Amino acid sequence: MEHTNFLPILTTADWNAEYQAMQQFRRKTDDAAYWDKRAQTFTTKDAPNAYVEDFLQRAAILPGETVFDMGCGTGALALPLAHAGHNVCAADFSAGMLDQMMQQAAAQAVTSITPVQMSWEDSWPTHGITENAFDVALASRSIAVADLRTALLKLTSVARRRVCITLATGSSPRTDERILREIGLPTLFGRDYLYAFTILANEGIKAEVSYIESTREYTFTSYDEALAHFSAMATDAAKSYASEREIERALINLGDWLSAELVANEDSGKPDKKGVAQGAWRLRKPRTVTWAFLSWNK
Repeated sequence: MEHTNFLPILTTADWNAEYQAMQQFRRKTDDAAYWDKRAQTFTTKDAPNAYVEDFLQRAAILPGETVFDMGCGTGALALPLAHAGHNVCAADFSAGMLDQMMQQAAAQAVTSITPVQMSWEDSWPTHGITENAFDVALASRSIAVADLRTALLKLTSVARRRVCITLATGSSPRTDERILREIGLPTLFGRDYLYAFTILANEGIKAEVSYIESTREYTFTSYDEALAHFSAMATDAAKSYASEREIERALINLGDWLSAELVANEDSGKPDKKGVAQGAWRLRKPRTVTWAFLSWNK
């Protein structure tokens, strides 16, 4: 039998069915309360980073264009866009994230951001987000929904000229699949960006795809802290498809793996990208997360 490297030709319905089937293996989507709590750990140092610069360069937003930023978080995109002279409507379902963003905006004398507390599933027109209301619509690392097609079409509908999104190419941006493989746990190949591309293509939308690599450096105050962190990650990632015995064996392997891979951090005590003091230990190799950047013009 001849084998090829081509993806099977599937309809939108086929891809939607596969996407829905994959949901049973995913961790439960976080609610607003989770992100309200996390917002307290975010600072203004989140925004000026290589990922943000790469995203905005690829977005190619024209001078003076209005922007809708869905899942804005604490304003990683909204703040630099406002500084560049754009009027930005920044939406998130977490009041804590929006509060952090607006506190930063006030501290930076930014007045062109309009916050909206709203989720992907809400009725957007109820919140004043209507069809063709903005020149450009963005969703950076924020599309975590059960109905991907509806989310993509809603975002497209509010843009007059251009839409840009990023989706993880792995099973989850929080899961270091390298570690799962090393300790003997299977990993799920993340196909959300492929689902998105196919959904858009079947809607007659010609999306372009490129990739942004983002490096994440984890540091810890002790071996025990690192073990607890990665044990929770592995358990959370594998509990939907691995047996308890498989997870137990993997956690034993994790201890051995960490003993070999945890090294002294030469930057201990220095602030990280979020302004938090780094721990005394780090992994030998930093983690690289690859994001698929999809963009299309209307």
